[in-house]
Amino acid sequence: MLDDFTTRALLAGLGVALAAGPLGSFVVWRRMAYFGDATSHAAILGVALALAFQLPLTVGVLTVSLAMAMTVSTLAAKGWAMDTTLGVLAHSALAFGLVAISFVPGVRTDLSAYLFGDILVVSRTDLALIWGGAALVLGLLAWRWQALLTATLSEELAHAAGLNPDRERLVLTVALAVVVAVSLKVVGALLIAAMLIIPAAAARAMARSPEAMAVLAVAIGGLSAFAGLQMSFWQDTDAGPSIVASAAVIFALSVLIGQMRKG
Repeated sequence: MLDDFTTRALLAGLGVALAAGPLGSFVVWRRMAYFGDATSHAAILGVALALAFQLPLTVGVLTVSLAMAMTVSTLAAKGWAMDTTLGVLAHSALAFGLVAISFVPGVRTDLSAYLFGDILVVSRTDLALIWGGAALVLGLLAWRWQALLTATLSEELAHAAGLNPDRERLVLTVALAVVVAVSLKVVGALLIAAMLIIPAAAARAMARSPEAMAVLAVAIGGLSAFAGLQMSFWQDTDAGPSIVASAAVIFALSVLIGQMRKG
């Protein structure tokens, strides 16, 4: 079954959706969209590092993404004005990554694969990494679910319950870095944040509980992967952008349905 590249592509999309759905819910709840942008844009610098030192791509991307996420998390804990800071970090990381990668021989022609993904060439090894990363993220979130919800609702409430909000922020930081590392080949550095935010935002319009929103975000992400791949096959469009475009359509429909319910 895994000999068919279309099956591998769909399984890769589902694996990313499985990790991005619950994590994206926290990104939406905590208004961390720029946090996701900064971490995902740093992935290009990780690609350059991996290629320059002949490291596995996932190792380079995970290392740099984790470093960026830790930096952002530390600055947030110190009370920095994060909108401007994250904007600077996100675009600077992407620029430095693109500059660095241009010095690596033979990479310029393949740059679009790192920026927008290339899900149709996912290998068995890539699948193992994606699903292993998804399992790690789900394990982290399941382990700290209630504590994460409490810290998201109110840091004062978390302190009153004996929780450390900085520790819960660290859990999200690690999970985000892992998702970025395993998602790069599927949707690319520029679209990873979209797959975190759009399915979760669509689910929020229809869900009645945090758990339902996380599950629904996974379903929407999976449906977006399937629809995007079908569009790519039928219309010969790029698969990564097609997946994100499908998620955007579902988001628009979810908002419409939510408005109809209120009416």
